[in-house]
Parts: sequence; structure tokens; C-alpha cells
Amino acid sequence: MRALEKLSLSVAPGEIVGVLGESGCGKSTLANAVMGLLPASGLIEEGRILLGASNLLEMSEAKLCAIRGVKISLMPQEPALSLNPVMTAAAQLEEVLKAHLTLRRKDRKELVSGLLRELGFKNPDQVAGSYPHQLSGGQRQRIVLAQAIACQPDLLIADEPTSKLDPSMRSEIANLLATLHEKHGMAILLISHDVALLAALANRIVLMYAGRVVESAPRAAMVARPLHPYSKELLQLARSSAIGGAGIQPSFSMMDREFAEARVQGCPFEPRCGERMFDCAHSAPPEVRPEPGRTVRCFKYGE
Repeated sequence: MRALEKLSLSVAPGEIVGVLGESGCGKSTLANAVMGLLPASGLIEEGRILLGASNLLEMSEAKLCAIRGVKISLMPQEPALSLNPVMTAAAQLEEVLKAHLTLRRKDRKELVSGLLRELGFKNPDQVAGSYPHQLSGGQRQRIVLAQAIACQPDLLIADEPTSKLDPSMRSEIANLLATLHEKHGMAILLISHDVALLAALANRIVLMYAGRVVESAPRAAMVARPLHPYSKELLQLARSSAIGGAGIQPSFSMMDREFAEARVQGCPFEPRCGERMFDCAHSAPPEVRPEPGRTVRCFKYGE
């Protein structure tokens, strides 16, 4: 089974690109593929992953380790699993700095304290000496964000940074990302199923379905006038959820995924599409550019 299929996207320097899609559509697999962190069973059959002019797929593991955290960094989806339970927050931040920067111990400690203050901790010394289990979910999320930006990478990949948080903490993390982006100018690949988060932060939104990009557009155009039938349904669901005061987390079940894989000759969204046509079940729609700055995979928009 392919987790990603003919997927192509780019992030310009200083740009925030939002990757939107249901749970199970391949968003986290995309993040791990870019970072070179796929499990042993994961295989990239073809393609390139470019960071500047360098193809990450041609790099040795040693070279990848040297640029992870410095040029490109990942804010993982589950801070409770990514943080070491027997190390203090300060020790875990210092580990990142020791791996990539030549600093005296005193300078490392000062940098850690500065990072914690930058991430909004009003009691940085107390947090620095705390273990993960002594921190709230929002505090742990800010620690992994501090790890990710410690060496000021060119590209930050934030994988579902607000999915496990309550509404007030989601807003806090969103504001932090916006502030850090403005201050440091780093590019951000923001992966989420939260339409509101991407509508607030992203310059451009890329919509995924069944491992493929089905639409890509500037944020304003995507939110105001989605083109793909899936985009329309997802944005309408988001609006309805916002009116009702509920969050949105659609689920793409494995049964759906297997059914889509069995219909690789057609559009994977065809079984769920209210606008499907004859061609949709028999051939995959090509990527077309119906207008400058956006792409869509749908027969409605022609060649």
C-alpha cells in the first residue's frame, strides 16, 4: 500500500505552507519522509526531496543528522512520546544545542533560559528543572517547539501542533508559531486537520486526500472559493463546526483507504464525491492549473 502517491509541493524561504487533510491521508508520513525518519518498512520508490539545491535522498545518515535541527527541524505530533521521561526539560534542550553548536556550558544554559522565556514561560528556571510528567500538555508542546527552533532552522515542520490541546492552548500555540515566524523568518510546513489554524497562519494551503495533493492554492482563495469537491466539503464542514462550536477532525478509515487503493485507476475521492462523472471511476485526473497560483486534480477543470 502506498502512503503517498505522486505528491509534489514546495515551501519558499519565509513562507508558511499549510498541509490540510483527514486523519490517515499521509500528512505525518510526508513529514517523516522529508526528515528521513520513515520506519524500516517505509520505502521512497522515486522522486527528490530538495533542501535548497541538495537532494536529501542522496545524503548519508551522518549528513542528515548534521542538518536535522540546524537546517530543517521537526516539531512532532506527540510530545509525550518524543520527550525523554527521565531527563529534565533543560537537559533535553541542551542535548540539541550540544549536538549542533559549540558552546560553553554557561552559554548553553543562558540560551536554554532565553528559549524558555521566548516560548512564553514566566517561570523558566522552574520549568527547566522539571521532568515531562511534571508539565502540562501545553507546556510539553512548548518544550518540543523550543527543541525544534533552538538552532534557528531554515524550515520548521510542525506536525499537528495543536491537535491534543484544549481551545485556549491551541490559540496560544498558534500565536507562538506566528510570533516565531515573524521574529526568525523561518519557513514553516504546518501540518494539520484544523482548517481554522491554517486559515489563520498559512500563506498557502495544500489539501491532501489518500496520499495525493488534490488542490493547492493561496490561503484566501482556498478559503473563499475552493475548487475540488473534497475542498468544498471540508471547508463547508469546518464552517458548520465553527458555527456549532465544535472542533473538526474528520477520519479517513483504513477501510476507505483500502477501497481507494483498489481503485487506483480512477480518482480516489470518486466513491465519496457528489459531483463525480463517468471518467472519475476509470482514470486518475491530471493536475491542472485553472488559474495562476493554484492547482487542482479534478476532471471538472479540463486539461
